[in-house]
Amino acid sequence: MPKVSVIIPAYNAMRYLPQTLDSVLQQTFTDFEVIIVNDGSSDTILEWAPELRDSRVRLITQINQGVSAARNQGVANSTGEYIAFLDADDLWERTYLEKQVDYLDKHSNMGVVYTWTKLIDEFGNPIKRIFASHAEGMIWQELLGNDVISTGSSAMVRRHILEGVGGFDTQLAHAEDLELWLRIAQKYQFGVIKETLVSYRQHPYNVTKNRDKMMQGLSTVYEKAFATAPLDALYLRNQAYASLFLGFAWLAIDDEDIQTAIKYRKQAFLHYAQVCFDERYLRLSLAILMLRLFGHRGYDKVRSFTRDFKRLMLGVDNNMSKQN
Repeated sequence: MPKVSVIIPAYNAMRYLPQTLDSVLQQTFTDFEVIIVNDGSSDTILEWAPELRDSRVRLITQINQGVSAARNQGVANSTGEYIAFLDADDLWERTYLEKQVDYLDKHSNMGVVYTWTKLIDEFGNPIKRIFASHAEGMIWQELLGNDVISTGSSAMVRRHILEGVGGFDTQLAHAEDLELWLRIAQKYQFGVIKETLVSYRQHPYNVTKNRDKMMQGLSTVYEKAFATAPLDALYLRNQAYASLFLGFAWLAIDDEDIQTAIKYRKQAFLHYAQVCFDERYLRLSLAILMLRLFGHRGYDKVRSFTRDFKRLMLGVDNNMSKQN
């Protein structure tokens, strides 16, 4: 029985799937199996799979049911003690599995471990953005409104825990990863490896253009989470939504869409007025102001300025902590 089962759901993913699989087969840790779940693809995956010469790799084909059902199918057909999910267009660094397995082996109290993630474009070129969270332990609260685990490709979970909470919710069209982590986080601790070991590919096929639909999906996940949350955690609901709207406002800033950023900033304030003291809210307000002053041509100034402001705020916080 392999130590790790790697689950790769694939739907018309042959443009990237071979490279993704190579990033698994080149791992320094080798005690794994790979379950590729063909979710009703119409590309050449059925012709490609028989050419694979590695006995650790298996292909399962099902009618199209969506990514959550494909992941659940992969888990049901796997045997590893640990489960690692990998989207068919993402990449792992060579030491990803080695470091994840070592962490879980040494921390029996942790149910999930995740790593930092960097963005790459459709051609594999780095995009100047890294998702780096320090959240660990009981992180249910941190998962709400914060991009803690930026992609399912960056997390490894113990099999018995995943099976215990019931796997992915196949009824969800968005944020199915987050919903699973929230269920797990109610009972188990999360660990983090503070290294960038995953490349998340951003390309025209996976960039969500309809922010409102994505927001609706996340709202569904939030309501489900709070429906089963302890009573003493319900006060966090408005704070969580405020944080969520701030995140979407920053996505609008990245798109240089000032009006949408203003709309989401307002929603954040209406949900939780104290958010105006949050450094993310202050940075957002400065970014909106600078975009208005400099226009689209000054976008780089906006990003540079807000990064400098963030460092300043962190420095103030650290100095205050030292004084206290």
